[in-house]
Amino acid sequence: MNQKFSEYVDVLREHSLLPSSTRCVFVTGSLARGWVHETSDIDLVVVSAEPFADDRLAEITVVLEPDSLGLAAFTHEGRRGEVKYWLDTQVDQLFGKVSRKAFDEDQRIGSRLTEVEEFFLGRLGTCIPILGEDWLLRRQQDLQESAFQRFMIMQALNNSDRAADAAFGLMASGEADGAVLAARQAFGWSMEALLISHGEYSVDMKWRPRRMRAAAPSLVSYEQYWSIETMREYSTNNPGEWVETVVELCKELSMEIEV
Repeated sequence: MNQKFSEYVDVLREHSLLPSSTRCVFVTGSLARGWVHETSDIDLVVVSAEPFADDRLAEITVVLEPDSLGLAAFTHEGRRGEVKYWLDTQVDQLFGKVSRKAFDEDQRIGSRLTEVEEFFLGRLGTCIPILGEDWLLRRQQDLQESAFQRFMIMQALNNSDRAADAAFGLMASGEADGAVLAARQAFGWSMEALLISHGEYSVDMKWRPRRMRAAAPSLVSYEQYWSIETMREYSTNNPGEWVETVVELCKELSMEIEV
């Protein structure tokens, strides 16, 4: 059990925000990754066996049963905190959505997961338990055995391919500015696919450089990534050259990244 953040369990108790049927409490987001900055929130997740009812909770919609999560805000030592409340049965349903059987039967991505559901699974592997470590270890094993990574890589690659095709089409039609934006979009999705293939799931674009350093992918160096991300080689006199370079890289990655 991580002692560094154990005080947050006491904070939840002090605010009467810890359900009696709690199975696990963990820290997630930038705090768990060690990427905290001056204005970072404290992001906590509580998983319980029974619904937690409290008038202070806001609701977040999910495509599960029940169809919402509770969300509470608190302040600790001048830092804002949020805690999301999941039911153990909702987590079961999440893994059902991304099981290997589900992937084999239907590889369409679509609206399989809401953003909140995606973030929960994507952050599960890097969160830090402060209560109920056994529960978390079991669920992390479930994550490893699921098709979540394959689903997310496919989604990113599909989005990249669409944006790359649009970039070529816009360039051919003389819409250079639109082509540049489409190429940037394609590159962003390609980087997400690459990072996900290394277990680095999306959290926020501002953390992409940190995720690139953490993953250190062989297919794209950090220097190459940062040059394109910051459009270092872009020239207003010849935007087509930059668009072509970026889109060709995206197409190459779509062939190299394993799903």
